[in-house]
Formats: sequence, C-alpha cells, structure tokens
Amino acid sequence: MPITLDEEVIGAVWLERPGPPNPLDEVLLDRLAIAAAAVAEQYGPARTTMADPALVELAISADSDEAARARALRLLGFAADLPVRVVAVRSQLPLCRLGGLLCPAGPVKAAPLADVGVILATAIDPARFPAGVRAGIGAAESPDRSWRQARTALRFTGPREPVVRYADLGALALLAEIPKDASRDNADVAAIARISGNPEDMETLDTYCATGSLRRAADLLHLHHSSVARRLEQIAKTLGIELTEPDGLMRVRLALTAWRLLDD
Repeated sequence: MPITLDEEVIGAVWLERPGPPNPLDEVLLDRLAIAAAAVAEQYGPARTTMADPALVELAISADSDEAARARALRLLGFAADLPVRVVAVRSQLPLCRLGGLLCPAGPVKAAPLADVGVILATAIDPARFPAGVRAGIGAAESPDRSWRQARTALRFTGPREPVVRYADLGALALLAEIPKDASRDNADVAAIARISGNPEDMETLDTYCATGSLRRAADLLHLHHSSVARRLEQIAKTLGIELTEPDGLMRVRLALTAWRLLDD
C-alpha cells in the first residue's frame, strides 16, 4: 500500500505472513500507512527543527565529500544557493525549542552530536540566545569548517560571555591550537591555576581583565576602588605579575584564557 505525503508517494508498506489472506489485512495495512505518513509529516524536513543526527554529521564532517554534503543539506531542507551557518551549543533547553527561538522564520535544523548540540541555519542572531545557553558560532560558509570554528568558539564561552562568534576571536583563536600539556607547563597559566580555588580572587581578576580599569571593575563588583586595589595587589604578588603595567595585564589576560581552555 503506498504512503503519500502532500499528494506525493514517499514509500509503501506491505504485510507478509504465511496462510491465506485475512479479512483484516487491508485494515491493518491502512492503519500502518496512516501511521507511517503521520511520522513522515511530523519529522520531515519542513515540519520540525529536529533532524536525523546521521544527516547532520554527514553535512558537517570534514570526511564527507562535497557531493555527499550537498545531498545531506538538501535532505535537511537547505537550498543549494544559501550559506549554512553552524552553531555548537550546550543547553538545558531542548534543541528543537532552541532552534525555533534562534531562527523562527528561516530554515533551521538541530541534532545532538556526542556531548554537544548542533544547530544549522542560514542566519543566526546572537541576541536571540536565551539565558543559560553556551554557544559558539562558526563563521565559514562551508559547514565542515564552520563546525570546527563553532566548537572552537564554544571553548571560549563563559558566564561573562556565554555566546561567542568565531569571527570575533581573531588571533585569540590561536590559543585553542596550543596543546593542553604546553599550557599547563606555562608559568603564567600555572600561576592562574594556583589561585583558581579562590572564587573571590578569580572574580576580581576576571573583572579587572575584562575592563582594564580599576574603577570600572570596582563598579561591577560593587566594591570601593581601594578594596579592589588591595585585592589586585595581593593577586599580583601571588602571580608574580605586575597587573598595573600593560604587558602584565596582557600576560594575565592570555594566561586566564589559556587556563579556561584547559576545561572543556
């Protein structure tokens, strides 16, 4: 019995069993066809944000040839003449809901891949990400390169910057290429690790590095600037780096970022 969706035959179901025909065979086949069509309608490319993870992986894998990638994107519902952006996300929200929030009007597909969610869309607005979501947004038009960039950008996310675009990282993206053992052996990164168990010091240092201003950091921490100055003086002694000097501040910023990249 053929299965139709929007007046198009998309498959067939049949029943094979020993013995003579049963009067209920036609009824059973009819019910199976209805059920199969309902599933196809619910999970077809144009009906839902969620997608077959195998198709998504084929679309973003560096091992896929261009013909296979193009076919996977076509099956996912993306037009051949439109670029596809890739987002790597970690979120407690269901991926189907998140995809709908990010791209309510255009084509969007989502699927889990290992411990990371993947979202494919023709356009992404970083402002549409809800609170509590960590996301890295790829910049390349090729989905495989965009996926690598999205995973890299995801590593740079944190409470202060939960959504990171790879295009905004610039030369900082090079830090993600450093082997973790090399980062751990670096004296500045090791110094950050030594104070990482003190949340107060880490918050103070992070805020100061983000602002580069003692008074601005004090405003954000809701402290008097003299209190922040005393904290930073003690942190500088522990780190062995002069934080008030431009070179010292640059060293700490790089070390703090490299230390965070150790924890994916």
